Amino acid sequence: MTAALTSGRIAGCLGLLVLGVLAGLAGWLVVDLWFPGGLVLALLAVFGLFFGGRIALGVGLGVGGAAVGWFLSYVMLGVPRPEGDFLLSSSGIGTYAYLLGGTVLAVICATMRDPAQGSVPAGRPVK
Repeated sequence: MTAALTSGRIAGCLGLLVLGVLAGLAGWLVVDLWFPGGLVLALLAVFGLFFGGRIALGVGLGVGGAAVGWFLSYVMLGVPRPEGDFLLSSSGIGTYAYLLGGTVLAVICATMRDPAQGSVPAGRPVK
């Protein structure tokens, strides 16, 4: 089911983009600070943002706006600066788990069905 792009949805998507940037920055800091617990906390925050964007806009576009902002902040923090160092280090497996886990959560939230759509019938006739 596709929905029309209205000015409210576009503004909501831009707001979710900004929230995605902030969640990506906060998640990167927390993952490096407290490894096992920080990773779980960061992934829960990203899941809440993606799921909230899905519910707020009613379509997967809300997840897309938040995911683009989250990924852009992740990439911008990992790019080396002209001095040769990184803004934030990407040491350890935690940052890779954060990237993979966040991507999986974004896909899950974007492909969810709304409860109003009902369940998928098991035996559809082939046309």
